[in-house]
Amino acid sequence: MSKGSFMASATLLAKENGISGFGPDDSESIVQALKRYWGYESFRPGQEQIVRSIVSSRDACVVMPTGGGKSLCYQLPAVLDAKRTAMVVSPLIALMQDQVAQLEQMGIPAGFINSSLSGGERNETLQRACQGAYRLLYLSPERIALNGTPDWLKRVPVSFFAIDEAHCISEWGHDFRPEYRQLSRLRDLFPNHPIAAFTASATRRVRQDIVEQLRLRDPLKHISSFRRANLRYVVRQCNAKAQMQVLLQAVRRITDGSVIVYAPTITRVGETVDFLEENGIPAIAYHGQMGALARRENQEKWMADEVRVMVGTIAFGLGIHKSSVRAVIHLALPKSVEQYYQEAGRAGRDGLPADCLLFWQKKDAGLHAYFIGQISDHEERERAWQRYHEVEDFVNSEECRQLYICRHFGELPKWAECGECDACAGVPDWLEEAAHTQKREGRAFPAVLTEESQATANPRALANGPDAELREYMREWRRNISRQKGISAFIVMYDTTLDQLCATRPSSVSELRRVPGFGEKKTQMYGEQILAALERFRNGERALLAMPALRRKRSDFSKRARLWKKLQKFASASLVP
Repeated sequence: MSKGSFMASATLLAKENGISGFGPDDSESIVQALKRYWGYESFRPGQEQIVRSIVSSRDACVVMPTGGGKSLCYQLPAVLDAKRTAMVVSPLIALMQDQVAQLEQMGIPAGFINSSLSGGERNETLQRACQGAYRLLYLSPERIALNGTPDWLKRVPVSFFAIDEAHCISEWGHDFRPEYRQLSRLRDLFPNHPIAAFTASATRRVRQDIVEQLRLRDPLKHISSFRRANLRYVVRQCNAKAQMQVLLQAVRRITDGSVIVYAPTITRVGETVDFLEENGIPAIAYHGQMGALARRENQEKWMADEVRVMVGTIAFGLGIHKSSVRAVIHLALPKSVEQYYQEAGRAGRDGLPADCLLFWQKKDAGLHAYFIGQISDHEERERAWQRYHEVEDFVNSEECRQLYICRHFGELPKWAECGECDACAGVPDWLEEAAHTQKREGRAFPAVLTEESQATANPRALANGPDAELREYMREWRRNISRQKGISAFIVMYDTTLDQLCATRPSSVSELRRVPGFGEKKTQMYGEQILAALERFRNGERALLAMPALRRKRSDFSKRARLWKKLQKFASASLVP
């Protein structure tokens, strides 16, 4: 989808679809907006309180786990104000574009300003922003810091500011970015506008730093529990040969769903992809030295289930919305417990059991120590050493992994053990066996998620779970639509929504609207096509390859190629100005 179409569509929506009739003090309006745009009947824990805080002009500091629904907490208040624009600070180009594309699919006018836009496109976006054409406008922290930004920002009818990945503002955080410190100027520029900070991982010290740096005033502090009950943490020290063997066996055991493998270097990414391919497991790579187009294409292949295994550096994962990740596997020690928690937390967002496997080598600790010793700034070096010792303590601890993580973030659980991690339940037999095996060929491995474990985690998952054949059929339908429109598959429909769709099999638009995730606009866009696809499946069709309505025009590919060539020029690195 071209950037021009983003802007034109947003303007059309602002003029014709006019989001109005919602008042911030009207409880019924909040629920109506939730149903109309998101297709949900109720909020997740904590969301409604945060929404009400923002619409009442109160600052907020929100810590929610990956997949907890942070974006809705600032997007819904933006929808409620039909005349003003919420400014969202986000660190990545791809993340901005996916968010805007998703909002557009929901019928919410949104735009972004970053280095991927030409001068003319940027000026047009600024003009429309000053006219109040957008409900949300996404900017990078570097953009806020530019000298000319306050001049045009003052002309935009701003409702509030939302700061995503807010932990980046703290030197005590695991991903400190100096440009985030410039965001403190927002309080001077807009003293009467609420500021809401969001992050998935922040210790008490980092949370306090966020409040102080952004100068939040009596903020609502919402801290979700850091326990992810459906995740099984397993930590194992290996030598190099054993590490690849346990990786291979872990991936083979996962027969449904996707896998993320984090490798410590770009060289290791390539070696790991080659190793998996040589052993009959298709895998693709993602790292910062790849061009933006190649990274995007690989990400979309993985998102669309064309390839199950993604091997990447830590550059991969921010803003990824894929709920069916059954395992996140680390092949080296992380730099901090916070980093590990955030990356491992990309598993199991659908609430079903998932594995978080950390296979580390003794040399990892030495490499970390070496690089910490190269840090010239004394205070930063001390902070790095503290993070180093926390990771060392985590991997060597005999305490419940879930309990350790909760305490690390300042949570004081009343329970003593999760009963699932390696510290509580012991190292799985398959892992113990694989660690002592140099090579094994020609053996079929069962899935990590046995029927018994799935039923224990979610008793309704088996009884009411979607038919596997129908799910694959609808996944193919989603892939075709996403290719046709040039958008990510999750923007068309989340995995959880697709599973609900397959479980309920609606036969009318009214029934489809009752499926969580189908708001008014999305139902208008895809409702008839979805119902037709379900009807064809009921009549025995199993292949979508010959569906003429879903064939993509050649020009669509060329448009997309031109767009991503521009992105490759301006975004060869992950961070954007």
